[in-house]
Amino acid sequence: MRSEKDKMLAGELYDASAAELQADLAACQAWLHRYNASLALPLEQRRALLAERLRHVGAHAAVRPPFHCDYGYNITLGDGVFLNFNCVILDVVEVVIGSKTQIAPGVQILAADHPRDAAQRASGLEFGRPVRIGSNVWIGAGALILPGVSIGDDALVGAGSVVTRDVPAGATVMGNPARVDGRRGTESANDCRSATPARPGEPS
Repeated sequence: MRSEKDKMLAGELYDASAAELQADLAACQAWLHRYNASLALPLEQRRALLAERLRHVGAHAAVRPPFHCDYGYNITLGDGVFLNFNCVILDVVEVVIGSKTQIAPGVQILAADHPRDAAQRASGLEFGRPVRIGSNVWIGAGALILPGVSIGDDALVGAGSVVTRDVPAGATVMGNPARVDGRRGTESANDCRSATPARPGEPS
């Protein structure tokens, strides 16, 4: 018989109150408590902490605390990935972030979803849809990446955008809902850039 965790990882409807999943959530919360107290530690020590919980942490990847996720074990960070303060990843299924991607403060990557049918939703069942972000992507502050979205390599996502559908490689998208913008190469800092400078030893 398949467990609720098996169903969750497969992207099927599952019961999040199952004992195994509640134990996993509690373990992740304990890990987050340690990680979010680590801002003053050297980058290599923080990376070692990340590797304790995440599925894969690439070389030179950096995540600035505070950071929040559901389980952690569904998150893959490529080489040189940088997540700034207050990033949220709801990783009930796979979330992959490609190499050299930069994510500004307050970005939310949401792979968790809920049934559209009211009765199913009231029963407490949930499901997830994987999120895949390519390499060398730049996501501006406060953007929301919704369940099931794929973002192609070299794309830009403007600050505050709500990304509801796939983003082609090399595209610039902005707005709510995010749409392709024709001004590639002319974006202002307010469109896409994090206003928080990197600490020494961290990517900018």
